[in-house]
Amino acid sequence: MIHIIKYLRYITIHKWYVMIECFKRGLFLQGLLHDISKLRPDEFFPYLDSFYKKDLFPEKSMVYKVKTKETIKESFDLAWLKHIHRNPHHWQYWILQYDEEGIKCLEMPEKYVKEMVADWIGAGIAITGKRDVLGWYDKNKDNIKLNIATRMLVEYYLGLRDVHGCKFLDT
Repeated sequence: MIHIIKYLRYITIHKWYVMIECFKRGLFLQGLLHDISKLRPDEFFPYLDSFYKKDLFPEKSMVYKVKTKETIKESFDLAWLKHIHRNPHHWQYWILQYDEEGIKCLEMPEKYVKEMVADWIGAGIAITGKRDVLGWYDKNKDNIKLNIATRMLVEYYLGLRDVHGCKFLDT
């Protein structure tokens, strides 16, 4: 039970900081509803198992199916896939995988770009207690697949570009 409380506490803290950041950007409904899908059982329990319930299930349990690192990881991967496809503020939502031609990064609507940046800030604060979205972005930007217009908008909202799309000299 303590694992559920810890996970719900994290979700609440994360949602709180994302809500504040969304409200600053005029995204009131998105701020209130952000990541609500994490409370659905097909997301909630795999996340709980992956981050909060490690080693909770005894090997000879008659009540629970024995969970291994592999089954927990596979359940989490499926939950993550569902999560990104339910929530258009994730950049992965906007990736079109062709059968033979690779991927295409579709342009994200501005309201989802704003929410994504708010999500990055909220996650950083909830996890580390620090507001270091620029450091996080610098470390991860090469793995984040974005349409060029979307990337420019992201970097504008991060304060790395001016309104015309030009990079600031110190970045």
